[in-house]
Amino acid sequence: MEDLLFPHESLLNAKLRQEFTNLKGIGVWLTGYSGSGKTTLAVKLERLLVESSLPAYVLDGDTIRSLFGAHLGFTKEDRAENIRIAGELARILVENGIIVIASFVSPFIKERDKVRKNFEQCDMKFLEVHISTPIQVCESRDSKGLYQKARLGEVLDFTGISSPYEPPLNPDRIYDLSDLNSLDLALKDLLKLVTSKIN
Repeated sequence: MEDLLFPHESLLNAKLRQEFTNLKGIGVWLTGYSGSGKTTLAVKLERLLVESSLPAYVLDGDTIRSLFGAHLGFTKEDRAENIRIAGELARILVENGIIVIASFVSPFIKERDKVRKNFEQCDMKFLEVHISTPIQVCESRDSKGLYQKARLGEVLDFTGISSPYEPPLNPDRIYDLSDLNSLDLALKDLLKLVTSKIN
């Protein structure tokens, strides 16, 4: 099948696109347990950036899975493929000057490092942010009922229960979002960091 594919080569790269459009994209990858506050932080950051006339877009794990990875399960291999898809989509958007805020459990170091390397090889900026909210807090929230189902064995390969989570070794930021005050502080800090990287 690969012999029948001939990927299109553009006359532009990320640097040229951003020079011509004056839009500077960056990938902001939020990783942490389900219920840690990743998506809450992501959508608040997106809102503040867009209100400041900066193009931003959230890629959320459940949304991307439903659109592009509905055929995938939650085995290690399927998780890796889901992150590959999300990473490629994020890279394409960032290349076109969008600030992409990706909110994925993305439990494995190897897969997150592949996304970062892909960005760096294309000369694009990338931030890895570890949402380090303790699993006990995440489980106490359990708004989707997933932890309970995992405890009952109804959901297999669930991160933190029946599948491991590998924290980032050298993240650009670490936030524990156990309460609203920590969320507000993280939002202010991350907004400042992102805007400093694109100016």
